[in-house]
Amino acid sequence: MAFHTLSFVQNIPVSIDTAWSFFSSPKNLSRITPPEMMFRITGGPGGEEIFPGMIICYTLYPFMMIPVIWETEITEVSKPFHFEDRQKSGPYEYWLHRHLFREIEGGVEMTDQLTYRLPLDYFGELVNTLIVSRRLEEVFTYRRKKITEILGSL
Repeated sequence: MAFHTLSFVQNIPVSIDTAWSFFSSPKNLSRITPPEMMFRITGGPGGEEIFPGMIICYTLYPFMMIPVIWETEITEVSKPFHFEDRQKSGPYEYWLHRHLFREIEGGVEMTDQLTYRLPLDYFGELVNTLIVSRRLEEVFTYRRKKITEILGSL
């Protein structure tokens, strides 16, 4: 069925190297994920900075205490300007998350671009409309708040 795209932009008052250091470390994912999702990294090289081919495995509970096991691969890295991860296995039929960093006056503009598709054709579209797109908005609203607490805002 359809591909869906979402984009979230946030300006933060740090250098591009500081932004890169924070966002390219998998260990910081749990700091910016809503606590009720019980996000936990279950496999991968640990707290290292990302690299192409890096596999990260994690478990989370995005909806109604239903566990999701997810595996992503870092497929592109252009330090300090962007990296992307793609789902290898998990809840989506397709998932691509691009992380973009651009120097601006006083800091960095950080953009998260998501492209995804759910399985199950029309039922997947219904689930996206009723649950998934809203939940993603909630997750990235939470992330915005946590990033502001940790790194500040412009």
